[in-house]
Amino acid sequence: MGKFILCALVGGSAFAGFLGAQLAPSAAANSVQQTEFHSRNDAVSTKPVVIELFTSQGCSSCPPADMLAKRLAKDDALLVITRPVTYWDRLGWKDTLAREDNTRLQRAYAAKGNAGSGVYTPQIVVNGGGGAVGSRENDIRSLVRRADWSGPFIAASTDDSGQVNVTINGRSDHMSGVSLVALSSEETVQIGRGENGGRTMHYTNVVKAERNLGSWRGKPKQYAIPPEYLKISGADKYAILVQRPGAGPIVAAKLLDI
Repeated sequence: MGKFILCALVGGSAFAGFLGAQLAPSAAANSVQQTEFHSRNDAVSTKPVVIELFTSQGCSSCPPADMLAKRLAKDDALLVITRPVTYWDRLGWKDTLAREDNTRLQRAYAAKGNAGSGVYTPQIVVNGGGGAVGSRENDIRSLVRRADWSGPFIAASTDDSGQVNVTINGRSDHMSGVSLVALSSEETVQIGRGENGGRTMHYTNVVKAERNLGSWRGKPKQYAIPPEYLKISGADKYAILVQRPGAGPIVAAKLLDI
């Protein structure tokens, strides 16, 4: 079943259209390009591109995507978030990590009609926009290269009480929601039945809980995260996401250093 759903969505090739021949730049142009390159690298070091992987323990096409997510997560310019979905549970194995909120989010992304959208596994959605088959690294990296990194900056500090104070600073005419996402950096699951029955599966940065911290609209604003928000069972890391309403684009993200 997993292979059937995967094959039905593999046909699109819209992600490679931006590639084209370029004239060799002059020495002066080279200097400008190098400056822009370093500026971009400086930006992405503090503004990671968010990669959300929709996967399932009941999907036989998902293990390669799960392994790719683990490799991509080693890149500091990326924030990989794994979101196991629930709609495979009816096929003989209930996903032990799945959350209905993940399924709802994927459906909301699909309703936007962006390139690569749909309700299928494995799927990766980049910065809340375009999607790709979750095991197709070239397509995913193409989306990452085109990601918008001009959004607001997020800074965070911890006071003596253990409270984390997050400040968002930037300019925007659009309202965005600010959320705290609790993640488990590693999960290992023995699958008992279904398409992956008998396999041992490994997952990276699995969502354990999410909490709304408020909204942001183009002015410096601080959000207080009390210590009890950072004690989610099974979570060992936390991230801030700034996302436009209705499963809109993710305009900023930060993995908290706590």
